[in-house]
Amino acid sequence: MKPFLFRWASTTFAVLVAAAFVPGISADSTGALIWAGLLLGILNAVIRPVLLFFALPLVVLTLGLFVPVINAVLLHFVGSGWVDGFHVAGFGSAFLGAIVVSIASWMVNGFFNGPRAVRFEVHTPRRFDESAPRPGEMKRVEGRVIDHESDPR
Repeated sequence: MKPFLFRWASTTFAVLVAAAFVPGISADSTGALIWAGLLLGILNAVIRPVLLFFALPLVVLTLGLFVPVINAVLLHFVGSGWVDGFHVAGFGSAFLGAIVVSIASWMVNGFFNGPRAVRFEVHTPRRFDESAPRPGEMKRVEGRVIDHESDPR
Protein backbone atom coordinates (compact mmCIF):
# COMPACT_ATOMS: atom_id res chain seq x y z
CA MET A 1 0.00 0.00 0.00
CA LYS A 2 2.89 2.35 0.77
CA PRO A 3 4.38 2.17 -2.75
CA PHE A 4 0.98 2.96 -4.27
CA LEU A 5 0.48 5.96 -1.99
CA PHE A 6 4.00 7.19 -2.71
CA ARG A 7 3.50 6.89 -6.47
CA TRP A 8 0.17 8.67 -6.19
CA ALA A 9 1.78 11.51 -4.22
CA SER A 10 4.70 11.81 -6.64
CA THR A 11 2.39 11.78 -9.68
CA THR A 12 0.14 14.38 -8.06
CA PHE A 13 3.17 16.56 -7.33
CA ALA A 14 4.37 16.14 -10.91
CA VAL A 15 0.93 17.13 -12.26
CA LEU A 16 1.04 20.19 -9.96
CA VAL A 17 4.41 21.15 -11.43
CA ALA A 18 3.07 20.69 -14.96
CA ALA A 19 0.01 22.80 -14.17
CA ALA A 20 2.24 25.53 -12.78
CA PHE A 21 4.74 25.67 -15.66
CA VAL A 22 3.04 24.44 -18.82
CA PRO A 23 0.68 26.83 -20.58
CA GLY A 24 -2.56 25.08 -21.44
CA ILE A 25 -2.64 22.83 -18.36
CA SER A 26 -4.68 24.16 -15.47
CA ALA A 27 -6.49 22.99 -12.39
CA ASP A 28 -9.33 24.78 -10.64
CA SER A 29 -8.66 23.28 -7.22
CA THR A 30 -6.31 21.10 -5.24
CA GLY A 31 -8.91 18.34 -5.27
CA ALA A 32 -8.85 18.36 -9.06
CA LEU A 33 -5.06 17.94 -8.98
CA ILE A 34 -5.34 15.05 -6.52
CA TRP A 35 -7.97 13.26 -8.65
CA ALA A 36 -5.99 13.94 -11.83
CA GLY A 37 -2.87 12.47 -10.20
CA LEU A 38 -4.84 9.40 -9.08
CA LEU A 39 -6.41 8.83 -12.50
CA LEU A 40 -3.09 9.39 -14.28
CA GLY A 41 -1.40 6.95 -11.91
CA ILE A 42 -4.06 4.29 -12.54
CA LEU A 43 -3.84 4.80 -16.30
CA ASN A 44 -0.04 4.60 -16.15
CA ALA A 45 -0.28 1.35 -14.18
CA VAL A 46 -3.00 -0.33 -16.25
CA ILE A 47 -3.32 1.17 -19.74
CA ARG A 48 0.26 2.37 -20.41
CA PRO A 49 1.85 -1.13 -20.48
CA VAL A 50 -0.80 -2.27 -22.99
CA LEU A 51 -0.20 0.79 -25.18
CA LEU A 52 3.56 0.28 -24.96
CA PHE A 53 3.16 -3.36 -25.98
CA PHE A 54 1.10 -2.54 -29.05
CA ALA A 55 3.34 0.39 -29.96
CA LEU A 56 6.53 -1.61 -29.41
CA PRO A 57 7.58 -1.63 -33.08
CA LEU A 58 7.15 2.15 -33.22
CA VAL A 59 9.00 2.60 -29.93
CA VAL A 60 11.90 0.47 -31.21
CA LEU A 61 11.91 2.23 -34.58
CA THR A 62 12.10 5.67 -32.94
CA LEU A 63 14.58 4.45 -30.28
CA GLY A 64 12.14 5.21 -27.48
CA LEU A 65 11.15 8.68 -28.64
CA PHE A 66 7.54 7.54 -29.09
CA VAL A 67 7.11 6.90 -25.34
CA PRO A 68 6.45 10.61 -24.55
CA VAL A 69 3.70 10.54 -27.17
CA ILE A 70 1.99 7.71 -25.27
CA ASN A 71 2.40 9.66 -22.03
CA ALA A 72 0.91 12.72 -23.72
CA VAL A 73 -2.08 10.69 -24.92
CA LEU A 74 -2.75 9.55 -21.36
CA LEU A 75 -2.39 13.07 -19.93
CA HIS A 76 -4.66 14.47 -22.66
CA PHE A 77 -7.16 11.72 -21.86
CA VAL A 78 -7.18 12.72 -18.16
CA GLY A 79 -7.59 16.40 -19.04
CA SER A 80 -10.35 15.89 -21.58
CA GLY A 81 -13.19 15.98 -19.08
CA TRP A 82 -12.59 12.90 -16.94
CA VAL A 83 -11.66 15.04 -13.94
CA ASP A 84 -13.80 18.10 -13.27
CA GLY A 85 -11.58 21.13 -12.81
CA PHE A 86 -8.50 19.73 -14.57
CA HIS A 87 -7.98 20.97 -18.12
CA VAL A 88 -5.49 20.26 -20.89
CA ALA A 89 -5.88 22.65 -23.83
CA GLY A 90 -4.52 20.48 -26.64
CA PHE A 91 -2.10 17.79 -27.66
CA GLY A 92 0.86 20.21 -27.68
CA SER A 93 0.20 21.15 -24.08
CA ALA A 94 -0.30 17.48 -23.23
CA PHE A 95 3.02 16.57 -24.89
CA LEU A 96 4.97 19.27 -23.05
CA GLY A 97 3.09 18.44 -19.84
CA ALA A 98 3.90 14.74 -20.20
CA ILE A 99 7.59 15.57 -20.46
CA VAL A 100 7.38 17.81 -17.37
CA VAL A 101 5.41 15.16 -15.45
CA SER A 102 7.96 12.49 -16.40
CA ILE A 103 10.92 14.61 -15.33
CA ALA A 104 9.29 15.78 -12.09
CA SER A 105 8.17 12.30 -11.03
CA TRP A 106 11.59 10.89 -11.97
CA MET A 107 13.27 13.49 -9.76
CA VAL A 108 10.91 12.85 -6.83
CA ASN A 109 11.33 9.08 -7.12
CA GLY A 110 15.09 9.45 -7.45
CA PHE A 111 15.26 11.68 -4.40
CA PHE A 112 13.30 9.31 -2.19
CA ASN A 113 14.26 5.94 -3.73
CA GLY A 114 17.74 6.62 -5.06
CA PRO A 115 21.11 5.62 -3.62
CA ARG A 116 21.20 8.76 -1.45
CA ALA A 117 17.64 8.39 -0.23
CA VAL A 118 16.90 8.82 3.42
CA ARG A 119 16.40 5.40 4.94
CA PHE A 120 15.60 4.36 8.46
CA GLU A 121 16.63 1.02 9.86
CA VAL A 122 15.45 -0.30 13.18
CA HIS A 123 17.71 -2.87 14.80
CA THR A 124 16.29 -4.99 17.55
CA PRO A 125 18.42 -7.14 19.83
CA ARG A 126 18.50 -10.80 18.91
CA ARG A 127 17.40 -13.43 21.34
CA PHE A 128 20.16 -15.90 21.98
CA ASP A 129 19.60 -19.55 22.41
CA GLU A 130 20.73 -20.72 25.85
CA SER A 131 23.06 -23.30 24.31
CA ALA A 132 24.65 -20.78 21.99
CA PRO A 133 27.50 -18.69 23.35
CA ARG A 134 26.88 -15.04 24.01
CA PRO A 135 29.01 -12.54 22.10
CA GLY A 136 32.55 -12.63 23.47
CA GLU A 137 32.13 -16.03 25.15
CA MET A 138 33.71 -19.27 24.02
CA LYS A 139 31.87 -22.54 23.72
CA ARG A 140 33.38 -25.82 24.94
CA VAL A 141 33.67 -28.42 22.18
CA GLU A 142 34.47 -32.13 22.37
CA GLY A 143 36.87 -33.78 19.99
CA ARG A 144 40.45 -34.50 19.09
CA VAL A 145 42.93 -31.68 18.62
CA ILE A 146 45.40 -32.19 15.80
CA ASP A 147 48.70 -30.46 16.19
CA HIS A 148 50.20 -29.80 12.78
CA GLU A 149 53.75 -29.86 14.10
CA SER A 150 53.46 -33.36 15.57
CA ASP A 151 51.42 -34.76 12.66
CA PRO A 152 53.60 -37.46 11.02
CA ARG A 153 52.30 -36.74 7.50
